Amino acid sequence: MAEESAEGVLPGVPTLLVKVFGRDRPGLTASLFETLAAYAVDVIDLEQVVTRGRITLCALVTMPAPGTGTEGELRATVHSWAESAGVQAEIISGLGDNPARGAGRSHVTVLGHPLSAEVTAAIAARITLAGGNIDRIYRLAKYPVTAVEFDVSGVATEALRTALATEAAARAVDVAVVASGLQRRAPRLVVMDVDSTLIQDEVIELFAAHAGCEREVAEVTAAAMRGELDFEESLHARVALLAGLDASVVDKVRDEVRLTPGARTLIRTLKRLGCQVGVVSGGFTQVTDVLRERLGLDFAAANTLEVAEGRLTGRVVGEIVDRAAKARLLRSFAHEAGVPLTRTVAIGDGANDLDMLNAAGLGVAFNAKPLVREAAHTAVSVPFLDTVLYLLGITREEVEAADAQG
Repeated sequence: MAEESAEGVLPGVPTLLVKVFGRDRPGLTASLFETLAAYAVDVIDLEQVVTRGRITLCALVTMPAPGTGTEGELRATVHSWAESAGVQAEIISGLGDNPARGAGRSHVTVLGHPLSAEVTAAIAARITLAGGNIDRIYRLAKYPVTAVEFDVSGVATEALRTALATEAAARAVDVAVVASGLQRRAPRLVVMDVDSTLIQDEVIELFAAHAGCEREVAEVTAAAMRGELDFEESLHARVALLAGLDASVVDKVRDEVRLTPGARTLIRTLKRLGCQVGVVSGGFTQVTDVLRERLGLDFAAANTLEVAEGRLTGRVVGEIVDRAAKARLLRSFAHEAGVPLTRTVAIGDGANDLDMLNAAGLGVAFNAKPLVREAAHTAVSVPFLDTVLYLLGITREEVEAADAQG
């Protein structure tokens, strides 16, 4: 007996592609296959999508089994069924199975707010120019952004990421490219920056507002985040302005902190997936320790404001969490979590996050400064932190279904 090919059926064996399209209704798919069952065909491949109540169903099947009827009779029967069902049918003869997908398989996630036809055309064209083939497209979310995912084969992931980064920058759209495979669904470690990432605020500016030096601190913070100043130097300069502030202000600042929209959803969903979540911050443990407790974080590291005789001294104690330290902490958390670095995701917005973003398996620049956006693996430029889930292939429907189940 001849051995089957790796594609499932002999390349030279005749097959039929049955395509059905029209208004969807309950039982339509079952009815089609009940019709085909009379000819004892085997199903080789099957795909169906319903958009705004219109169904497109493609079934690749073998020829009628001996004694059940001819190909012509099957065609006539299917067309008769389609007419009675109020849909259209097309039947195409061919040989063998669908060709295998090419090597170099990637998921390309595109976030738009909105997602225009012009941008979609540009992304698709760039994939083709890079040597890739689009095997499938589907929607991950329709709000708060439109998120679609392209399954692409035929080009190495890194080459595709480089090609699409140029297009994304030119079109001001967010595009993420990750390799496909089992590793995408394995538990991860996700590590976030805090100020202007997990939370909407810059914590040191909240302290500065109580000290009456908010403008001076904000100017130094902005320059540091743009990469114009050394972070450690800027931190000492800003903290010095807080000297003499009553320590009771810490509780006030904690109450003023505002989580970024979608932060709770992101963390809750990641934890449900078995991921571990941490934060590394150039801010202060006086805030991050509370966030860790409230949000159920697995890891947290930040600087510590020195307090003496009930007042801030204007100094920090312990190792400074700067740009290099953030990358070291990411590696340390990954080791402790038992997660390889390739399975880590880092999220941040400032220049002091760059080493961490580049060290992670996937670095996400979240509403970041231009320098950071250009250097990261991908970027998110909408103010919803849970959109990061779409970059991991998680759909909005899956998130909402999990929330509904509690």
